[in-house]
Amino acid sequence: MTLAASAQQDTIRVPEKKLNTHYLKPGMNQYLITMQDLKNKKSLFLWYWLRDIKIETHNGADVFSITQHWYGSDTLNYRTVYSLNRKSDFSPLYHSETARGRINAYNWGPAKITGADSVANNSKKDFAFDFQSPNLNWNLDIETFEMLPLGPGKVFAINFYDAGLDPPAYIIYKVTGSETIDYGGQKVDCWKLYTEGSHKNTRYKETFWLSKKDHEFLREEDEYGEGLFRTKVKMPVNIDLLTRFER
Repeated sequence: MTLAASAQQDTIRVPEKKLNTHYLKPGMNQYLITMQDLKNKKSLFLWYWLRDIKIETHNGADVFSITQHWYGSDTLNYRTVYSLNRKSDFSPLYHSETARGRINAYNWGPAKITGADSVANNSKKDFAFDFQSPNLNWNLDIETFEMLPLGPGKVFAINFYDAGLDPPAYIIYKVTGSETIDYGGQKVDCWKLYTEGSHKNTRYKETFWLSKKDHEFLREEDEYGEGLFRTKVKMPVNIDLLTRFER
């Protein structure tokens, strides 16, 4: 089923509270990611992500704390990510990433982002960038999508920023239709969210499936350049499996 994206564009800004933060449920989520280049069909790269969402108190206010662990086939691919966002509107407060022994940590506000000088061995301690307007953490796109007021023909402009990289930019996402997919042995009715664009001269197309009932991010399919494909699939939580990983 395809729907024309003819509705008025909805610009997602903070702190306008257009995100339905009560949709974001605390708990451990896990995802299987695959990457394949059609030029080498016998090779398939796999990653396994854990994303643990909690509601905590920070400086007297309720926040979402989100801890990520990324596992790959090589220990060099292992990455940890930790983010704090206001519970009221999901505005970023803090973000850190550790990979290959390098720590990038930031204090994030509505007007600027700076390197966290209280974090030992922070490679970004001298970093500073002033914002023209508040933005959202692109590293938390999965969680952001789950809070969108999705519906037929909806179009969203989200001011995303990937900490320490290119300046913030509004990314356009369109609800292009709905589809029933198989998940966990059940049929789940989902909205399809779509975006396309270009990054470093490479064209990309991305489609996301989010359940209508529970606002769950269940699947993603991406196409990059000439024949590079990526998928993300949310997996049912297996407590026995999770306990085997060091967190």
